[in-house]
Amino acid sequence: MAALDAKRVVILGAGVSGHTAAQYLTREFKGSPVEVVVISPNKQWNWIPSNIWVGTGAMPGKKVVFDLPPVYRKMGAVFHQAKATEIHPEGDGEGTKPYVVFERTEKGKEGQVDQIDYDYLINATGPQLNFEKTPGLGPDGYSLSVCTKDHAVEAAEELQKIIRELKATGEKKTLVVGMGHGTCTCEGAAFEYAFNVDDMLRKNGVRDKAELIYFTNEVTLGDFGVGGMQFKDNGYLTDSRLWTESIFRERGVHAVVGACATKIEEGKIYYETLDGSGHELDFDFAMLLPPFSGVPLKGVGPKGEDIGEKLFAPNGMMKVDATYGKTNPDDWVAADWPETYQNPVYDNIWAVGIAFAPPHPISIPNASPNGVPIAPAPPRTGMPSGTMGRIVAETIIDRIKNPETAEPHRASLTRMGAACVASTGVGLKAGSAASMLMHPVVPNYELYPETGRSKFTTGDVGLSGHWIKLMLHFMFIWKARSRPFWFLIPE
Repeated sequence: MAALDAKRVVILGAGVSGHTAAQYLTREFKGSPVEVVVISPNKQWNWIPSNIWVGTGAMPGKKVVFDLPPVYRKMGAVFHQAKATEIHPEGDGEGTKPYVVFERTEKGKEGQVDQIDYDYLINATGPQLNFEKTPGLGPDGYSLSVCTKDHAVEAAEELQKIIRELKATGEKKTLVVGMGHGTCTCEGAAFEYAFNVDDMLRKNGVRDKAELIYFTNEVTLGDFGVGGMQFKDNGYLTDSRLWTESIFRERGVHAVVGACATKIEEGKIYYETLDGSGHELDFDFAMLLPPFSGVPLKGVGPKGEDIGEKLFAPNGMMKVDATYGKTNPDDWVAADWPETYQNPVYDNIWAVGIAFAPPHPISIPNASPNGVPIAPAPPRTGMPSGTMGRIVAETIIDRIKNPETAEPHRASLTRMGAACVASTGVGLKAGSAASMLMHPVVPNYELYPETGRSKFTTGDVGLSGHWIKLMLHFMFIWKARSRPFWFLIPE
């Protein structure tokens, strides 16, 4: 490697996007004057897609996490267990470098405040789980979650308790799985968990004693926050609504669609539907995912002034090279979506994964006559998150190695595909999964005028999907641990 100037890349967050960026940066610069620093409030990495198995008791929680510090030591990265609180992109205004302020969360150092300067900054903080958006929502309220490993373990304990009660008394129970607010994303995760609950109830011989309800802000089943999909199935053009509805009919899962939970009390969901009417739904078990917002990060100017509007959208997520402000869906075009994930004001700051502010939803937004928003937010997890982390790392690598000629790497969601393998039952012989391939994630009617997506958009349900889902679990934990040849596994 040619001699390089000393540089520091700071990465906020160690989820899929941030961790992927750290892997590619340290692979390129290990042993050089370029320092890679990762700041994350959690010392464990969590393969979140498998939390749905933990949440039914089909997989122990320890199988979906590992400790980050030894992995980063091996990679050659510096790790701080802390949460970033402020970004000072102009330093102190007197020639000092830009810097980040962070508060340590490591045991024994809680609350200690430090700062670190940077040459390049990647915001990969992921979302804040905004349970407070709906009163009574979440593990501290009256519903459950599978957003973290600990949440999933608690959900599994409560589900197994329900199953024991069904076996003991035979008294009917109502289980609700879905979205805890009208602006939630990750409908696919709720769909997946619902059908794993269905599978667990069947394996325990109590499915006939339980009513299972899928509760969602989607206007129609199969929307998944991406406006639905059209694809070929056995030679016929079908759509994800018909395909998804058939799965619900086959499994006897009922659905409440176009709904926004407005309050959760013990055993009861209050909600509003698109026609503006209010409803109540009694439950014995409820796993409801929260809406997301940006983590509480401040943008601070050289004189201590608030410059948050240069960095963040109103939802707290970071502004990137997207076209913001278009509220009319008729005006939405593929070019609205970011390609480089670079902040438009500060060219040494990027945001990836859920940390970047999308220009607008993918699904058509709706609201009730009372003004209650019932509109899925666009998903930005999994494969797209990893790809964003990689291309931003590659951009920074080129900037450091070839500062005069470097061009940004690009990965627009309007050209990027994504595979979603949603488990609908566990077992090497009897498991199943709904396998969906979207290309691209965001419909691009300029390239694909008929449906917005290419012929490679497909859907299928079967045992082979479960094998793929299980294989992906082991492959991506291998990759995240930086095991030999990790870089050969695609994002």
